[in-house]
Amino acid sequence: MYIGIDVGGTNLKAGLVDGDGKILAVERVPLDFQGPEAFARTLAELTETVLETRGAEGVEYVGVGLPGAVSGGDILFTTNIPMENVPLETLFRRHLDLPLLLGNDADCAAVGEFTCGAGKGTRDFAVVTLGTGIGAGLILDGKLRGGLASSEAGHMVICRDGLACNCGRHGCWETYASATGLIRLTREAMEAHPESALHTVAAENGGVEGRTAFQAAELGDETALAVCRQYVEYLASGTVSLINLLRPEIVAIGGGVAAAPERLLMEPLRQIAAQECFAQHGGRVTRIQRAELGNDAGIIGAALLGKVI
Repeated sequence: MYIGIDVGGTNLKAGLVDGDGKILAVERVPLDFQGPEAFARTLAELTETVLETRGAEGVEYVGVGLPGAVSGGDILFTTNIPMENVPLETLFRRHLDLPLLLGNDADCAAVGEFTCGAGKGTRDFAVVTLGTGIGAGLILDGKLRGGLASSEAGHMVICRDGLACNCGRHGCWETYASATGLIRLTREAMEAHPESALHTVAAENGGVEGRTAFQAAELGDETALAVCRQYVEYLASGTVSLINLLRPEIVAIGGGVAAAPERLLMEPLRQIAAQECFAQHGGRVTRIQRAELGNDAGIIGAALLGKVI
């Protein structure tokens, strides 16, 4: 039995997970950050709540997935809460005497999908998560390439001298192919084409979202279809580079954008990859498919970190 905790932007979600990756109980609390010590105490209290709910015994460790960089039981920095060089496991064990394993959130998604989802049965596997930015988690020869070696594939440059990225570079993959990039593309298209159905769809949704362009494209709107094509080309630029570099058996695409219709996202992405990946000249052919675990990937992956590190 294991505990997995997914640290999101607004909530902490903890689950009791068995060795097969089945979630047996889940508890959630709002993320009310009041410093590292209080954060560690909240993690311990949330863990105890899950254990009490199920009366569980024999939990081996607690795994935590969070956006940022980690090393062992220490947080090097986090991107949505202000922590830097925090000995989180030491702070946690002041409240609960259980080992604490830390992982980047994209790494945890990769672990979850590798053990129980789209990557099950593989040895070399990658997950690309499309959200506010782009996360990438890598399993190579059955082991997580995490910790200090966690991938920052979202900061591959696909457009030299392109748009500024929050990292300080220009033209990063996530600037163009994240949900944030898709929303920017959609807004630019709406401004240029006031007649587009994008305006109607956005109004019905209460604003422009990552799904707006795909929803309008489903209605046959030419402007929206052009946005989707451009977005998939950006997504393919980084995906093909990742495949050519690592040659994984499978790349799984996750995050909210991955829910887009197959014919508008995954099919054209696969077509571009088939044309541009080096495997056309020989070697392993990488399959591209959707991630399977959805919002459970973070909890399952955090809980099963110990299996692949």
